Amino acid sequence: MVRCMKHALPEQLNRLVDQISTIIVGKRPQIADSLACLLAGGHLLIEDVPGVGKTTLAHALAVSLGLKFSRVQFTADMIPSDLIGVSVYERAAEKFVFHPGPVFAQVLLADEINRAGPKTQSALLEAMEEQQVSVEGETRPLPTPFFVIATQNPSEQLGTYPLPESQLDRFLMCITLGYPDRASERALLAGQDRREALRELPALMTPQQMLDAQRAVREVHASDALLDYLQNLIAATRSGQWFTEGLSPRAGIGVLRAAKARALLDQRDYVAPDDVQAILPQTVGHRLVPVAGSGRGRVEQVRALIAAVPLP
Repeated sequence: MVRCMKHALPEQLNRLVDQISTIIVGKRPQIADSLACLLAGGHLLIEDVPGVGKTTLAHALAVSLGLKFSRVQFTADMIPSDLIGVSVYERAAEKFVFHPGPVFAQVLLADEINRAGPKTQSALLEAMEEQQVSVEGETRPLPTPFFVIATQNPSEQLGTYPLPESQLDRFLMCITLGYPDRASERALLAGQDRREALRELPALMTPQQMLDAQRAVREVHASDALLDYLQNLIAATRSGQWFTEGLSPRAGIGVLRAAKARALLDQRDYVAPDDVQAILPQTVGHRLVPVAGSGRGRVEQVRALIAAVPLP
């Protein structure tokens, strides 16, 4: 079944990118990265200043993929039950009945996740890793597919709590949108209101088609030479020359999954070194800390490492 749809799938995915690009103008590379992240079965973190379209991008992805969408505004006074749900005693039933929280959706938008306290942030860990939550001694599965798209403001802004390393590691990719260029901003100023445009978006996929697409990603071929190259990159992060600590095996697996998704978006059934290079800063930059005195930020240091590791 997956083999039959694979030929049409890249075209369908490109139509998705085209549609979302009508909402998030001038950010096609970031939209493609976001879709690759979801195709790889990962969770997405979008870090940027307020007002550049982070929430709108998450909503447009959910609508275009035909997935049940839930949005939670994280605040300092939010508690885990606000996210997961709570059991309430119902007199008519003479028992406690569980009322699911917003986490029971196929796409959960955790808006401004770093404005909530650490306890609430950690409530997402099991959901993101195991696709289930434990409530009052009972394990409850989450819908499939299940994605968390979280947004966060820069850590130097007031009222933010830095995400711990264990939470950051649960996000396959971290991207920034940045300000639009002049032409794109003019299109935003002169065009239709983005909220109204969102309401008119059709769903271009079904949840089952999304699951099929994820299976197609897993079938994309990675040669031994490509795996050697990826291992060389991972080993370089652990050498102590570039970063204080290197990538974990889980991170390496995530990079490969994201590179396969990127190859599928480019209508190829094999991974090329270009796919790994293109996806590496977004998949590992938030996991690594440059060594002292490097003079570079995380993403710039990853790009410098890529330039230093020879191609296969």
